[in-house]
Amino acid sequence: MMKLKKYIKPYLGFALAMIVLLFCQSAVDLNLPNLMSDIVNVGIQQGGIKEAAPEVISAQSLELMTGFMPSDDRELVEACYIKVSKDEMGEKEWTRFLDRWPAAAETDCLRFEPPSNDAARRAEFAFSRSAYAFTNFIKQLSSGSDAAGGISHSPVSESLDSLQAVIASAPQAAVDEAISSAASIPDSVAFQTAVIFTKEFYTQLGADTGAIQTAYILKVGGKMLLMTLLLVSFSIGVGFCASKLGTGVARDVRRDMFSRVSSFTNNEYDKFGTASLITRCTNDVMQVRGLLSMGLRTMFYAPIIGIGGTIMALSKSPSMAWIIALAGILIFGVIFVMFTVAMPKFKIMQKLVDKLNLVSRENLSGMMVIRAFATQKFEEERFDKANKALADNNLFVYRAMATMMPVMMLVMNGVSLLIVWVGGHQIAQATMQVGDMMAFIQYTMQIIMSFLMISMVFVMVPRAAVSANRIAEVLETHSSVEDVPHPSHLPEDVKGVVEFKDVSFSYDGADENVLEHISFTARPGETTAFIGSTGSGKSTLVNLIPRFHDVSSGSICLDGVDIKTLPQKELRDKIGYVPQNGVLFSGDIRSNLRYGDSDADDESLYAAAETAQATEFIDQLPDGLSTAISQGGTNVSGGQRQRLSIARALVKKAPVYIFDDTFSALDFKTDAKLRQALKSSTEKATTLIVAQRVSTIMNAEQIIVLDEGRIVGKGSHKYLLENCKEYREIAESQLSKEELA
Repeated sequence: MMKLKKYIKPYLGFALAMIVLLFCQSAVDLNLPNLMSDIVNVGIQQGGIKEAAPEVISAQSLELMTGFMPSDDRELVEACYIKVSKDEMGEKEWTRFLDRWPAAAETDCLRFEPPSNDAARRAEFAFSRSAYAFTNFIKQLSSGSDAAGGISHSPVSESLDSLQAVIASAPQAAVDEAISSAASIPDSVAFQTAVIFTKEFYTQLGADTGAIQTAYILKVGGKMLLMTLLLVSFSIGVGFCASKLGTGVARDVRRDMFSRVSSFTNNEYDKFGTASLITRCTNDVMQVRGLLSMGLRTMFYAPIIGIGGTIMALSKSPSMAWIIALAGILIFGVIFVMFTVAMPKFKIMQKLVDKLNLVSRENLSGMMVIRAFATQKFEEERFDKANKALADNNLFVYRAMATMMPVMMLVMNGVSLLIVWVGGHQIAQATMQVGDMMAFIQYTMQIIMSFLMISMVFVMVPRAAVSANRIAEVLETHSSVEDVPHPSHLPEDVKGVVEFKDVSFSYDGADENVLEHISFTARPGETTAFIGSTGSGKSTLVNLIPRFHDVSSGSICLDGVDIKTLPQKELRDKIGYVPQNGVLFSGDIRSNLRYGDSDADDESLYAAAETAQATEFIDQLPDGLSTAISQGGTNVSGGQRQRLSIARALVKKAPVYIFDDTFSALDFKTDAKLRQALKSSTEKATTLIVAQRVSTIMNAEQIIVLDEGRIVGKGSHKYLLENCKEYREIAESQLSKEELA
């Protein structure tokens, strides 16, 4: 992926925004179980009361509670409460106070107003220990003697007078022992006991504890709803930023790959293969996009949730940390086994996709040949072999993934059961609350899910890394034909003189030259033709002029300027080129002809089509120039396709025309008419024609005969018949004795 880092730089802002939003999303995710725990613990179990030190308490109740506090705690608590009086509060405030605490009018009350937060915290602990000491004291009395006879299971529900009477009759040593034992218990256990007392104190003062519970649940539920909405908004933001990052990088990579591939010569195409280039521009880019869109967010989100979930879970119950460790060991074991088995298969997946694309492309493009040779069965078996190899590889990978998911679910559910079993015992021992156990389960599930997400990243990263390397190979490959740093330029009025000066050429890796010591000059207003046996180098020679290849030695000049020093676009703008196989593009006839000149009007298009003898069939079409052309021009015949290709080159009105065996698909009548019309249309241009038929070129001003890459004859038709044995052999094989005479 580092090879593509320059494509990520423009989108770093989206990446950073995504990371920030992921932290926010994680914070909300990690807080939701806490709120759920509060609803269960406080809202349901504690009746919505979350304070151990009552907000308002009667003087008699406070005296009762401070009786089970050490002296320092007693002094602190008494300093935190002030007496409530109608005179100090005023009429309105007193009325509101009585609305909430109706029974306060009948007894002396005190309000909790600590001098500092630290004092408030210490007072909470003091009440917690006092409540536990009080409860423990009553239980001991109930089991050990009849002194507490008549006291119910919930001592606070008894009248304060009866409780005080029981306590007064008990020895002080018993009270001191209860206070001492309360100091050693966990604060959480003591707090739960204190909350029960607080609720009873509120009930004694006439408070509506049901309303308190409902208000608390609605308040915390509202927070959960708000956090859920925030979670949704953060998720949308993360998705947006991740999509901008992934799709933006994918777009830029595809653009540069297409631009690079468009500059390749046949050497580079042969190196990669067309099917592989298609896969690299599509499937490989999708793998990289998937990693950036999904994998990157998972890389950050999973560790945050994993670490944060562990911290939050341990804050709920440190004693159950071993369960998290056990879950982690089991999950890592499953992931390790899965990746050991499946990872090699991931690495060869893209090569198998290449192979399938290659076979598919060859079958589709060569369908007519396959039918002609009746080899459909062979091609089906060939396709089935490539398809089965990819399918088997994918099945293995996805079966491994599919097996992993039930195992992970088994681990998750097993861990949940283990937490419930262990947590149930702790709840029974009053060392843990139900809400905390539920939150612990959720945090453990978040930790396990983070492991699962990390495992998915481990799947995506190797595949995306392979794809990134394949993409980088294309982007780092430079065309063997490149513009020079300081190019020359053609004069404004290009005449079109093409001169070969001792040109030799060989393909990369070849032991021998394809062309050797080629020298000639093609002038404006003249036709220079090339003929020779198959493989003599005719097409290779004319393909050197638009720099589809660069010469190995020697030089080619256009109007005296070496074409190697010219920008490729400037050079090719001056050449009208028609390849051996007429290639048309999807669209209509008009759009294909305007490939030669995008600004050409219909009159110019029609004139070029008329010269190319294409109007014969265009006029018969219902839509004329607007007739649709399918991909590759498969809805027109080979001859029609060739004539449209010639018309497209003529629209360009270039000073140099190259016809690479263009007339081979035409019948003799059309060939003759086209050459006659072509003569007038290109009378000021340099025309170079590669041909197999002598009749096509016998009127050319200059005919060059090639044999095994060398010029063995050069001159007019008549001259070559008399002086070139190779040309005469070709002519005698095609022309009658009368035509040779």
